[in-house]
Amino acid sequence: MNLQLTGHHLEITPALREYVQNKLTRISNHFDHVIDIKVTMSVEKLAQKVEATLHVPGNDLHAACADENMYSAIDMLTDKLDRQVLKHKEKQGDHHKTNGAVKHQNVDQLLN
Repeated sequence: MNLQLTGHHLEITPALREYVQNKLTRISNHFDHVIDIKVTMSVEKLAQKVEATLHVPGNDLHAACADENMYSAIDMLTDKLDRQVLKHKEKQGDHHKTNGAVKHQNVDQLLN
């Protein structure tokens, strides 16, 4: 998983970088096929904004959060991304019935 952090009107401190990395490991624990994540942090007056785009095979997931505290905005963002990843993972599941399909039944069962 490649992680790209950028700051808009904000310097990314090592503490912020480590906090984001620790929070995003939860997403990679739920879904192993995350290609890369782009996180943008910005400050506009009193609002601390965090946006993230997650690139997974077949889809791009985007979430944005704003709060007075950057750390709580990051927490809300990871919660949103986690829900989106779980929903994407459910959609990618195998929808074919293995025992009910005709090709998996014995020829004797089909002739009777």
